[in-house]
Amino acid sequence: MFIDLLRRRRSIRNFDSRRIEPEKMDLLIEAMLRSPTSKGRRPWEFIIVTDPEIRAALAAAKPKGASFLGGAPVCIVICGNPDTSDVWIEDCAVAATMLQLTAEDVGLGSCWSQIRGRQHATGISATSALRQLLQLPDNFQIASIIGIGYPSASVLPNPEEALPVQKIHENRYNHRR
Repeated sequence: MFIDLLRRRRSIRNFDSRRIEPEKMDLLIEAMLRSPTSKGRRPWEFIIVTDPEIRAALAAAKPKGASFLGGAPVCIVICGNPDTSDVWIEDCAVAATMLQLTAEDVGLGSCWSQIRGRQHATGISATSALRQLLQLPDNFQIASIIGIGYPSASVLPNPEEALPVQKIHENRYNHRR
């Protein structure tokens, strides 16, 4: 069941060096391309990064929360074109979620690194810092980067007791089930 996939998915920041098989990469790509978008506009573009030097630069994209990308065998940069859709951010987030769930389904681990709205150590935006490296068109933005690979260790699922059930309201805010 799909809920079992959700229950076991965790953010993985440590990967072993195994190469991801081409057939698994094909499934990850298919999942991203099947991701629903507003009005079918598909404002996203995906850059699959396997080059170690480029992965190292991605890991330095912001001072905190990106360093794990250097150790991920594959990084997928999720870009959006704001000229294509006013909800490009949401469409990119849906694609990132589809990618991460598919990675879990095929036995891979993944973790999201937020890029949009974040700053590089130099003080410029993280997107601006990566624009030349990735040869992005001027109007494109980077929403996030997903690191993917085989987990170097198993991580236990979050227990059901840890779910923040206080975040659920019925009919009106602060009306509990």
